[in-house]
Amino acid sequence: MEEIMLLRKLVEEHDYKGALVLIDHMDEMARDDKINKVGAYVFVLLVHLIKQQAENRTVRSWNHLIEKALDGIHRANKRRKTGGQYLSAIELGETIDERFNLAISEAASEVFEGMYSSNKIAKMIDVEQIKGKALELIVTYEL
Repeated sequence: MEEIMLLRKLVEEHDYKGALVLIDHMDEMARDDKINKVGAYVFVLLVHLIKQQAENRTVRSWNHLIEKALDGIHRANKRRKTGGQYLSAIELGETIDERFNLAISEAASEVFEGMYSSNKIAKMIDVEQIKGKALELIVTYEL
């Protein structure tokens, strides 16, 4: 809200250069918020894909949470007015890479009743296969 009031003031003072700088800053803040939101859903997706592969099984609740995460990613990444997406497939891949270690850590506390460390779980799974599957699920997801 503070930024909107400052923008109004800059326009009223005919400081269009300052207003444009502020608009760029606000755009960047909004984009960062979208990236963080997508990243949170990517984290949930990865945790459950890791659990599936580590335990070589799935349960309905995991499948439900995977579907819910995919829906959240799709909705958060969609540009409402201009169409398109905030993050490209390449950027989504980077987000998957960034969130993967945290996801392994979380999954380790849940699979096999938390018996194994995240390092042990990482050795039990095919990291690249899970990352690839996550990206494929995201880019091919349809409502």
